[in-house]
Amino acid sequence: MIRFGPAGWDYPDWKGIVYPKPAPRGFDPLAHLARFFDAVEVNSTFYRPQRPEVARAWCERVVDRPRFRFTAKLWQRLTHEREAYGAEEVRQARAALDALAAERRLGAVLAQFPWSFRRDAAALEWLRDLARALAGLPLVVEVRHASWNVPETYAELAERGVGFVNVDQPLFRSSLRPSAVATAAVGYVRVHGRNYQDWFREGAGRDARYDYLYSAEELRPWAERTRALAEAPGVEDVYVVTNNHFRGQAVANAAMLASLVEGRPVEVPPELAARYREPLAPFAAPPPPAQPTLL
Repeated sequence: MIRFGPAGWDYPDWKGIVYPKPAPRGFDPLAHLARFFDAVEVNSTFYRPQRPEVARAWCERVVDRPRFRFTAKLWQRLTHEREAYGAEEVRQARAALDALAAERRLGAVLAQFPWSFRRDAAALEWLRDLARALAGLPLVVEVRHASWNVPETYAELAERGVGFVNVDQPLFRSSLRPSAVATAAVGYVRVHGRNYQDWFREGAGRDARYDYLYSAEELRPWAERTRALAEAPGVEDVYVVTNNHFRGQAVANAAMLASLVEGRPVEVPPELAARYREPLAPFAAPPPPAQPTLL
């Protein structure tokens, strides 16, 4: 099964673009997204561990969507810091992830490493320790430096049952290039945008780095790679996550990718269809007819 969705759902700048503005009473942005997509990547777990009851509450909000799955970013303590971590930190990091898995809603745990994480003996040992610490969970690893693009990387991940994340990112001299590599039962695609100007610019905020809208022509090769992942031996599920979140561009591009892969128009939020009318026109299904009001 191939699932598409954006990274995150709680962005103030999505109001009036992805979500209605003003929002009706009781409006739930996560439940709203789950009407249109079968996955969302949780990013709050990257900044701090979440409690199990929080994860269970997420599951309650999508209870009427049996196909829906969460993927979740691993706590940055285990990916962006190089001081050895202990069992208590692993327990904290796993708490919400194990809760999602118990609810059968966990598609993957995303260990996102920075560009500075390069392949060497210490980095390989870090990955081995991480795979042991997260045993029993569907772990996928995102690396961004070209030093990882060697057969030995993919062989070791496959041996440990760890998935490889295929990324689209601004390409510099030592950036990892686009790929369609599957090393586990979970295939993963993650597109970040191609904002070269702000990607490494000092002082650039999160919104600036991820301010990018893909064209259909830029996405077509990723549709082909997604199909290739789905057909790879041993792959059971593929997740396609768009991380170019600024102004809801991730949601527009997730819908475009879904349409390209599935070969049919897809339903999109009406606010999104209005905001990105031109790029979405070939890919968005017309809204359902309004139901007659009984007087």
